[in-house]
Amino acid sequence: MKKIVFVVISCLFFSMAFSQESTPTTTNNNKVNFTNRSGDHFMLQFSSDHWTGMPDSISSHQKGFSKGFNAYIMLNKPFKNSPKISLGIGAGISTSNINFKKMGVDLKAAPGLLPFNALDSADHFKKYKLATTFLEIPLEFRYTSKPNNPNKSFKAAVGLKVGTLVNVHTKGKTLLNATGTTLNTYLEKENSKRFINSSRFMATARFGYGIISIFGSYQLNKILKDGAGPNIKLYQIGLTLSGL
Repeated sequence: MKKIVFVVISCLFFSMAFSQESTPTTTNNNKVNFTNRSGDHFMLQFSSDHWTGMPDSISSHQKGFSKGFNAYIMLNKPFKNSPKISLGIGAGISTSNINFKKMGVDLKAAPGLLPFNALDSADHFKKYKLATTFLEIPLEFRYTSKPNNPNKSFKAAVGLKVGTLVNVHTKGKTLLNATGTTLNTYLEKENSKRFINSSRFMATARFGYGIISIFGSYQLNKILKDGAGPNIKLYQIGLTLSGL
């Protein structure tokens, strides 16, 4: 039921965003009205993903480039008395992939602790990751140095994202033995949301120029449910492409 409500709200935000005009208008007294200006209505984010709070038994097996991707449609509302300041709110999707080497994560295990199984001397996958997908509502307080020309302006924003879990899965590709010899080239995928918190809260910040900015986000609550494991949290650092 919560996910249905979330999707309905998201669709309303989408329709509201598309209904906004993207250019400033001129009032009868020749003053520029920024109410309908372009305001980063579309945001695409590409990130390097990391976990904090991991014990050495897990962190020593986190290898390779772990990546994430976020996409949002936003509604931008400038403050009437301060057009350089605005409030952005919207909806979208956030994905995260954490890569491991010589480790298995048993999402299908019985309720309790989520098993992170080291496979240093056993068969293991050449490529292995734990992936999550969230539907999110981001909220930003924004500063734009040139509100009448945002694509040639310095921009900064701080905010919060609230998300609901859609999917959790592990994916392993190309099975190797302990010495690294290929045993099988099949793909294994397991899905289960049993151990992962269904809600996520993240603090966000970004700054840049024009349509490109650097962003960072940090999870405020735990990735794992109470009793499922250590106090692991996600943080992302990457690039934002925004405009329209």
